[in-house]
Amino acid sequence: MSLVQPCKIPLSGGVGVLHSESHQWVQICNGRKGDQSVRTLLEGAVTKVTIDSQGPLIIIGERINPSGRKRLAESLGQGDMSLVREEALVQVEAGAQVIDVNVSAVDVDEDTVLPLAVQTVAEAVGVPICIDTANHKALAAALSVCPGKPLVNSVTGEEASLAVVLPLVKEYGCAVIGLCMDEEGIPKEAQHRLEIAKKILAVAEAYGIPTEDVIIDPLAMTVGADHRAGLVTLEAIGLIRMNLGVNITLGGSNISFGLPDRGLINRSFLAMAMAAGLTCAIVDPLDVEVRKTIVACDLLMGRDEYAMRFLKHSRRGW
Repeated sequence: MSLVQPCKIPLSGGVGVLHSESHQWVQICNGRKGDQSVRTLLEGAVTKVTIDSQGPLIIIGERINPSGRKRLAESLGQGDMSLVREEALVQVEAGAQVIDVNVSAVDVDEDTVLPLAVQTVAEAVGVPICIDTANHKALAAALSVCPGKPLVNSVTGEEASLAVVLPLVKEYGCAVIGLCMDEEGIPKEAQHRLEIAKKILAVAEAYGIPTEDVIIDPLAMTVGADHRAGLVTLEAIGLIRMNLGVNITLGGSNISFGLPDRGLINRSFLAMAMAAGLTCAIVDPLDVEVRKTIVACDLLMGRDEYAMRFLKHSRRGW
């Protein structure tokens, strides 16, 4: 009997089985849902973006978020949109295709400020907007003024969240991010996160929301608190891709919280997540090393014909 145990790691397009005696990847489990292209269309005031499960990674710019950013929080509290406009412009210039808008902070009236920030971004850059809030009243107000087809960030598997957020998603015909958490919190097991994703998709379907308009976030927790957290998230990405075939997103910096050399950890995890099936990520597009990682991974995954995107970025110095 062999004492060597193969290690299965989910990859985009298959499950990699690494045998320690050969150190070679073997692709298995072909013909699953993860091999079929799923396209989520988002629309801004001017441009459209398609998140394609078989296409290049889509960058969702994360910088309009006052968490840990005192100057932005203060300007939002005063109703001053100048920094919001500036951040939208520099992120799109750096390569962001979608802009996340989060105004949640102490002394900020989200009901008023969130729709104002959404309007500011729409007028400044015209790309699709990701409306990021847990305040359902503010979400409704922002959706009412947001042009095109935005992305709502987010709904969870909690009954209360599903009952409030999904009717708004249906009413405004937008797309939504589903977080793999429920009343019990964030599961430690990848299989449990898959079950929550299935629940979110089933309830969304009952509301008449197309499957392609639900993007699942399996959630990345810091490896500083649990050394297996990254592995569980990667397993969850693979399971969701294989079983559901939907588009998948993550926050790009949660994995390294509380640790030194966060950029190194974030980029390494991002590359692994892309291989597992990540199709869009909420990251800082001003981070040149993150952009390099994304473009290089797209090339290595066969999503950059003749290396045209890679060569373009390389020649212009990124």
